[in-house]
Amino acid sequence: MEIDFTNVPKHYAARTHEDMKSVLMDPDGNGPAIHYYMIRGGVDQKNITVWEPGIISGEYIKTYGHYHIGDLSENYNILYGQGVALLQRLAEDDQGQMIPDIVAEFKAIPVQPGQTIFMPPKFGHLLANTGTTYFATADDSPVNFGDRDPASFPGHANYELVKKMKGFAYYIVEHDGRVALKKNPLYTIIQKEDLGGLPIIN
Repeated sequence: MEIDFTNVPKHYAARTHEDMKSVLMDPDGNGPAIHYYMIRGGVDQKNITVWEPGIISGEYIKTYGHYHIGDLSENYNILYGQGVALLQRLAEDDQGQMIPDIVAEFKAIPVQPGQTIFMPPKFGHLLANTGTTYFATADDSPVNFGDRDPASFPGHANYELVKKMKGFAYYIVEHDGRVALKKNPLYTIIQKEDLGGLPIIN
């Protein structure tokens, strides 16, 4: 058996607290040095992501969140721990460009091991760890190992719209010992939403 080790150094990537500040509910909140870790599998393998447990100024540790470029979908298999997935599709203007502050459809999905979550094309998505242990998933997103920096944002995804809005339409927060949602005030309209049974707090 012959194995090409060329891309081994590029498999590992981490999202640091500094990386995440631009999408946190409280950018000045204290958090771990690294929020989550990725083992990037490339087009022939799964990608593994592991989240640290914890809360930053009330908000659960989450992924950065992104929209796919082109007609790309993903499946996330929940391997371990407890979490919530957020999916949102932005409204589009007459030229087909996404409108950053208007959400056409929003979904919150509490998840547990054994579940598979489908991320359709045009739906931005993120996941948060709402448990007391690490949270782990495997996904089938293609990864381009030609990326200059393995910890940079891959070329198949758009992170800028999420950064501009400082996160998704809702933040996933802890309230009275339970998981809840808190509206991101930068979004002006949410046309359709399914909150997955989670309460909204002010």
